[in-house]
Amino acid sequence: MRVFNFAAGPSTLPLPVLEQAQKELLDYNNTGMSIIEMSHRGKPFMAVNDEANQLLRELMNIPDNYSVLFVQGGASQQFAAVPLNLLKNGKADYILTGNFATKAYEEGSRFGDMAIAASSKEDKFTYIPDMKNVKFRDGIDYVHTTYNNTIFGTRYTELPKTDATLVTDMSSCILSEVVDVSKFGLIYAGAQKNIAPAGLTIVIVRKDLIGNALPQCPTMLNYAIQDKNNSLYNTPPCFPIYMSLLVFRWLKNLGGVKAIQQINEEKAKLLYDFIDNSSFYTNNVNKKDRSIMNVPFVSPSEELDAKFVSESAKAGLASLKGHKVLGGMRASIYNAMPIEGVKALIEFMKKFEMENK
Repeated sequence: MRVFNFAAGPSTLPLPVLEQAQKELLDYNNTGMSIIEMSHRGKPFMAVNDEANQLLRELMNIPDNYSVLFVQGGASQQFAAVPLNLLKNGKADYILTGNFATKAYEEGSRFGDMAIAASSKEDKFTYIPDMKNVKFRDGIDYVHTTYNNTIFGTRYTELPKTDATLVTDMSSCILSEVVDVSKFGLIYAGAQKNIAPAGLTIVIVRKDLIGNALPQCPTMLNYAIQDKNNSLYNTPPCFPIYMSLLVFRWLKNLGGVKAIQQINEEKAKLLYDFIDNSSFYTNNVNKKDRSIMNVPFVSPSEELDAKFVSESAKAGLASLKGHKVLGGMRASIYNAMPIEGVKALIEFMKKFEMENK
């Protein structure tokens, strides 16, 4: 029996996608071989690669003056790739809104003059700094943001006001809501939270930003090399790219990003409304900045938190334990989480509250 999987990543995938992959695993498209066996330079896989690229462009309405790259190394590798490709003047500003934003800043600081333009660390990352009050340095090459914060459950609802190139990590929210790609110079995202199995990283980069890599930039991190070779410079993460294609098809059939955003907002509202009306559970995030993908919450005590995690798992609600730096519980309700899963979680929360008051 399948459970409702609330893991933050690797995360749940749409059941129709898993069933399609299962059906095709031994013989993809009448080739007589599995997608995980075939050459990445053969026509069958190159068609998969091209369609995945094109469908992502369609779903996100990516302008023609942007390249879409399918690379490896996770978002964590992009923490280095971004400065190595974008630094011209040698400096950039970062907004710190959680662990991954902080790691991006620390990694970037190895390659240039990086400054913290704003941070919510002093309040345990429970809010997004007010963009109207954030000041950036003159002459910076880019401003780095983390659009959705997986651990702390916040997201941007307003973008920074800057003439510099805007860079964002969308690992835990890509394709969950409509985004104007043209507002950004570069978007990157690990696929393992909202798109595919671990192993694939998506980079969406404006073409004028390609070709300016620092001399010490490794070949594999150079956007120009990846772009020139259609992301096939070396053997790519073939299976995750194939799974991404299936997810993109699934999402298109649902009605695209606008349709899934409505579903995601409904799921999030159900859960937040229940928490807010409970005297037992608490979500400490500033309401304006709440994520619709990751919902952290706590009960009245750490002992009850541990009991909640244990008993929810037995009830078929998996991976609700919060991140170690925050504790408590966290429900990651990505695109593939059906509304029935959120309703089942709420029913369990009601039952647990009644039994443990």
